[in-house]
Amino acid sequence: MTELSEDVVLLLKELVSRVQELEKVAYHDDNVLMKSGLVVTNSPTPSMNNKVNSTFSMDDVANMSFDDMAKIISKME
Repeated sequence: MTELSEDVVLLLKELVSRVQELEKVAYHDDNVLMKSGLVVTNSPTPSMNNKVNSTFSMDDVANMSFDDMAKIISKME
């Protein structure tokens, strides 16, 4: 290996070890961040299922003119 690539490998090893130390601190059970809820291990998964709340399907919106969209938006305001 060249001297530059050895330096890069050493730097990456140091970064990995520091990230592992930070993970241990952040996910420790007695940590204030965990107790306050700022750090969570199980977060909700976002969903694009908005058909229940919407009165328009995406096909309807795709086929609308800009004037139709403006009328709908003005009703919402």
